[in-house]
Amino acid sequence: MTNETQMTEGARYYALDAVRGGALFLGVVLHAGLAYMSPPAWIVNDPSGNASVGVLFFTIHMFRMSLFFILAGFFARLLYRKRGAMGFFLDRVKRVAGPLVLFWFPVLAAIITVLILAALKANPSLANQPPAPPPPLTAETFPLTHLWFLYMLLLLYAVCVPLRGLLAFIDSGGALRRVADNLFGFVIRWDLTPLVFGLPLWLLIQVQPQWEHWLGIPTPDKGFVPNALAVAAYLSAFAFGWCLHRNADRLEMVRKKGFLNLFSAVALTLTAQWLGGHQAETDAVTGGAWRALYSAAYVLGLWSWCLGLIGVALRFLDRPSRFWRYVADSAYWVYLVHLPLVLLMQYLLLDLSAPYFVKLPLAVLSTLFLSLLSYQLLVRYSFIGAILDGRKRISRKRQPPATTATV
Repeated sequence: MTNETQMTEGARYYALDAVRGGALFLGVVLHAGLAYMSPPAWIVNDPSGNASVGVLFFTIHMFRMSLFFILAGFFARLLYRKRGAMGFFLDRVKRVAGPLVLFWFPVLAAIITVLILAALKANPSLANQPPAPPPPLTAETFPLTHLWFLYMLLLLYAVCVPLRGLLAFIDSGGALRRVADNLFGFVIRWDLTPLVFGLPLWLLIQVQPQWEHWLGIPTPDKGFVPNALAVAAYLSAFAFGWCLHRNADRLEMVRKKGFLNLFSAVALTLTAQWLGGHQAETDAVTGGAWRALYSAAYVLGLWSWCLGLIGVALRFLDRPSRFWRYVADSAYWVYLVHLPLVLLMQYLLLDLSAPYFVKLPLAVLSTLFLSLLSYQLLVRYSFIGAILDGRKRISRKRQPPATTATV
């Protein structure tokens, strides 16, 4: 989510800016929708919840984080090529590790505050009971909150960048990499990306005894060792993004097949929802052919969404746009602060007598308004913005040149 979208030649990948910003805003919709699902599944559970919100959650959750990791891999290689190993390391410490450390405690404190308020509203008698002791913080239970994405990025950098250096050392003549590039081009050309890059996740699902199928890839938001499914899914996505930047000319193939991939994504998502049932049935899908078929639809749909959205963006949004540039610039800040704001809005809307299709948009729009307002007033031109996105300068209208009087 960080802002490295500068091409080697100096131009921007405008379409990928738009994809990243749009996916971030879908995250606000996803987290806001959790309060309005039925049955309840969140810190704040609104009485207006409806099962149809679960379909929205299922679809967004299916592909959103994999899409982020594809973009992360793409721009990680761009940055590595531009700045070298040491420059890459220093930039990632500043823009990924730094915000993770600085924002973790304030975000966790805000989440706990809303959790307490929501619990007291649901059961006022809790106010007269002594508070329960907090669970011990261990390597297995450490609450990363939604900032787990930054932590996972650091892990991927720590694995992929040294591997890249080792490969460059072993393959000094570039022969192995040329073979890999040809194979990658073959995979893209013949629409094999979902099969090839989705295979590790699909295989691992088959041996997970308690996989909650409706939730897809388990969120690695607790503990310093991410779960195996998340590693398989996001490492594959990151590697694809890295390879796609190495073979950036293949973006044209992705662009041409954008609508085809989107059509496949919709069909596969509907198939997965039909095979897997609804949120109320989150007991693990049993093994055998049924699980294999459902997980195939889920994984292929995940990759089809990613390729389709990138392809359509390349077709229609690959040009300068002040709107999408602003969305991309603000995306990192919105990501950092949106979850506490979403929870607060959900809490404040609990007493509003309105259906879920009124409350959900209110929660989303109010969260985005406060996030973007704080970005504009407090972040964009401040030292915080310089850390997150690089320094922005207030634009000034050009003044006409002064004229020199003649005598």
